[in-house]
Amino acid sequence: MSASSTPIPPQRTGSVSTRQVLIAPSLLACDFGHLAEEAARVQEAGADWLHVDVMDGHFVPNLTIGPDVVAALRRASRLPLDVHLMIDHPEAFLTRFIAAGADYVTVHVEAPGLARPDELRQALGTIRAGGAKAGLSLRPRTGVEAIRPYGDTLDLVLVMSVEPGSGGQAFLPEAIPKVRAVRGWFARHIAVDGGINAQTGRQMREAGANVLVAGTSVFRSASYKDAIRSLRGDQPS
Repeated sequence: MSASSTPIPPQRTGSVSTRQVLIAPSLLACDFGHLAEEAARVQEAGADWLHVDVMDGHFVPNLTIGPDVVAALRRASRLPLDVHLMIDHPEAFLTRFIAAGADYVTVHVEAPGLARPDELRQALGTIRAGGAKAGLSLRPRTGVEAIRPYGDTLDLVLVMSVEPGSGGQAFLPEAIPKVRAVRGWFARHIAVDGGINAQTGRQMREAGANVLVAGTSVFRSASYKDAIRSLRGDQPS
């Protein structure tokens, strides 16, 4: 797998000023009629990962893509594929998404198919055994203590800053203290997803996040390069 496995050292301040900030454009907001071209454009613009939202119409009220599309993206891009499974039964699809080329596979702590702690641990183990990095996400209404018991098995924590299911929603500021709380005990990747732009991205970086998932603010911008630079806190070119 192409994604780095280097642990990220914890910082007492929660700041990410000395931690690399990774930008993961969310393809949910791109032009699906030109998916490969959009992936190539954000890669050229400086993106670090591609964020792929998988929805089943049950866990969230939307239906998106499956393993075959992930396999096509793998052929089209050299960037790590960050696959976010917003589905009721991720355990049934883990090996298929890994085989398709996912570098990171993130499941939800609230997924009905992972309701028991042993089921969730088994799913995270399956992801790692398949050669991918394991992520765990939580919805806005879920407290961070729900994921803490699994910290030793995770490569990534994804904090949702909107209710999952659709793009273009307004950022929920209650995600900021959640990120800060997770950074207090988790030393690896913390990603945030939902309503992320230059302003909210700065707030999340300051709270301790180092992976910014952004859809609308990248794909609806006049310049993908400038949008990605602004998310990092750099000045537009």
